[in-house]
Amino acid sequence: MTGVPRTRWRAALARSVDGTSAPQRRFDWHDALAWLVPLLVIGLGIAAWEIGVRVNDTPRWFLPRPSDVARELVESRALLWRHTWTTLQEMLLGLGLAILLGVGLAMALAGSRLIERSLYPLLVASQAVPIIALAPILLIWFGYGLTPKVIVVVLTCFFPIVVAMTDGLRAADRDAIALLRSMGAGRGQIMRIVRFPAALPSLFSGVRIAAAWSVIGAIVGEWVGASQGLGYLMTRSQSQFQTPRLYAAVLIAALLGIALFALVALVERLALPWRRVERRDVGR
Repeated sequence: MTGVPRTRWRAALARSVDGTSAPQRRFDWHDALAWLVPLLVIGLGIAAWEIGVRVNDTPRWFLPRPSDVARELVESRALLWRHTWTTLQEMLLGLGLAILLGVGLAMALAGSRLIERSLYPLLVASQAVPIIALAPILLIWFGYGLTPKVIVVVLTCFFPIVVAMTDGLRAADRDAIALLRSMGAGRGQIMRIVRFPAALPSLFSGVRIAAAWSVIGAIVGEWVGASQGLGYLMTRSQSQFQTPRLYAAVLIAALLGIALFALVALVERLALPWRRVERRDVGR
């Protein structure tokens, strides 16, 4: 292929394989609007908040201006970072343990009807007990350290992972399972080859929900009893009428939940690239 540019013969080869020319990526106004509209709404809301507080001369301790919160983020950045790091540790450790516990429990539920009938009602009933009621008990048992907060995060996060993973394992291709059984495959091989890969999209859906809830579990655990963390900083700021610092802590907690949710979504895109293609085809 001398004399022919490499890019040209590669494009010709692609056309010869699928019979179509390679699609050219064009600017999509719908994708741009999907980002611009929420940002515009948020910006207008912040501007209305700032103007409304200034016009009404609202006391700073009652409702601070967005500029006051931004100033607090800058001036107290060292203090905020120290408490943020504590909460982030609790979130990551609790979410990681919740994933391990949820996946293991889901595999046990999907693999045995006896285990499912014995444990599934208990799992559902456990969600009827408010986490805020269990946190003081954990505080008595484990003290004021990191352990009770991590346990609260685990209790908050593991249920959506278990439910989503169990449904994903049950939805595996029955024909593929029957084929493997006819070839003499055992339960472990069927789980590894068919059931677990088929359940990965459901697992990531559950983990995304759990990632958003992890910040709730960490904050609740710190509200009950702690010496560090954003929840502790919120209660201390509220009692001292440091409202801008309280709003700054709430904003950081929200951003932590959003960031962890986005991180899980990114991992899903990298681990399951075919899902992105399926969603794009559905959206056409």
